[in-house]
Amino acid sequence: MPLLQTLVPLAPARAEIEPALEIADLLSHIVRRLHRGTNEALAPLGLSRAQSRVVRLLADGPLRMATIADRLSVVPRTITDLVDGVEAAGLVARRPDPEDRRATFVALTPAGRLLIERLEAGWRASAEQAFGPLDPADRRILLRLLRQLADEPAGCVRGDLAP
Repeated sequence: MPLLQTLVPLAPARAEIEPALEIADLLSHIVRRLHRGTNEALAPLGLSRAQSRVVRLLADGPLRMATIADRLSVVPRTITDLVDGVEAAGLVARRPDPEDRRATFVALTPAGRLLIERLEAGWRASAEQAFGPLDPADRRILLRLLRQLADEPAGCVRGDLAP
C-alpha cells in the first residue's frame, strides 16, 4: 500500500456525500423561507420572530428567564434583550420569583394574551406557505424524520433514516 494511503484516510465516495449536502442545503433554504414568511406575517404586529417566540412560549404560563433562555436555546443576555423589547411593547411583565430572589419570572400581560391568536395565525400562515405543497401523509413523514433528527445527541450521526 502506498505511504500516502496509509497516512490519509480515503474520502467517502462523492455519491455518499451528495444526498446529505443536498438535504442540508434544502433545509437551510426552507428555514430561510420560513423566517422570511414569519417576519412578514409578524411585521404588522410590531414584533420580530424572536420576540414572538418569547410571547408564544409564555402562552402556557409564567416562566423564569433562565427557562426561557434554555427552551429557546439562547444565552441569558439575549433573553434579557428580547424580554426588554416585548415588555416595552406591554406584552409581558417581569416579577420576582418568591422562592429565589435571584430569579425573575416573566408572564404575559392581558395585551400579550390577546396577541397570542394573531401570533399563531402568523406562524401558521408561514408554515402553510412552506409546507402547503405536501399532502398530510408526507407532512407526517417529514415531521417524524425531523423529530428523529432533533432527538439525536449532539455530535451523533446516524447512517440511516429508515424507520
